[in-house]
Amino acid sequence: MLYDEPTAGLDPITCIDINNLIIQVQKQYNTSSIIITHDLTCAKTTANQVAVLLEGKFFITGSFEEVFSSENANIKSFHDYNFISVA
Repeated sequence: MLYDEPTAGLDPITCIDINNLIIQVQKQYNTSSIIITHDLTCAKTTANQVAVLLEGKFFITGSFEEVFSSENANIKSFHDYNFISVA
């Protein structure tokens, strides 16, 4: 299955529902998914592998934890923008 920004513009509750539906489809039909998203919560929830593009090219790939534990400034900036921490 190919999903293009499946949670874009949706409220958080509906995003959870969509993420759960993606996981359900993967399990029920034993299928793979390619999910194009800027929503890191969606990526973290649904993906076992993540690929980050930079300037149209694969920049880094791996598990969510591997990719977003990178010290690279581009990766850290994108992660921090998505997961704003409140002190």
